[in-house]
Amino acid sequence: MAHYRSGAIRFTTLAVVALAMSAMPLSAGQMAEKTMAGEIAIEHAFSRETLPNQPVAGAFFTLTNSGENADRLIGGSTDIAGRVEIHEMAMDGDVMKMRELEGGLEVPPGETVELKPGGFHIMLFDLKEALVEGEMIKVTLEFAEAGTVTVPVMIQGKGAKSAHSAHSH
Repeated sequence: MAHYRSGAIRFTTLAVVALAMSAMPLSAGQMAEKTMAGEIAIEHAFSRETLPNQPVAGAFFTLTNSGENADRLIGGSTDIAGRVEIHEMAMDGDVMKMRELEGGLEVPPGETVELKPGGFHIMLFDLKEALVEGEMIKVTLEFAEAGTVTVPVMIQGKGAKSAHSAHSH
C-alpha cells in the first residue's frame, strides 16, 4: 500500500467520503426532530411506505403551539401528490369514517395536537410515485397565522405507528 504525504490527497479523499455520505438517505435518528412555523412546533413527522400505484397515503406528526393565540392548520402541498387534505377519523354510530376537516385543524395555545393513524391526519391524494421505507419526502403545511413551512417526512414501514417505529407490535 502506498503512503501519501500530500495533504491534497487526504483532503480529496475526505471530500469524496463526505459527498458520498451526503447522498445517503437520512434515518429517523439523523433527521431534525423539530420544524417551526411561527409559534407552532412540528415534530415526529412520518408516513408509511406504499405499494406501487397506490393512489393515497397518510402523513402524521405532532403540532405544539407555544404561543398565546390559537392557530389553525388549513392546508398543505407536496411534489409527490396531486393534493393534500386534512382529515379525521371519527365514529358514525358503529362505523369508523374518515372525513375532511373543511375549516382545518385548530391548534389551541399551549397545547399539542397529535396527527396519528386512526385520528387526525394529512391525506396525500394522487401519489405520483410509491413511498419507500427509509426515504424522506417534503410536505409544505399551511397555517392560518404562522404561514407556510416545509417539513421533512420520514417514510416508515407499513405498520408504523410513530416516527421511530419500523413496524407495529
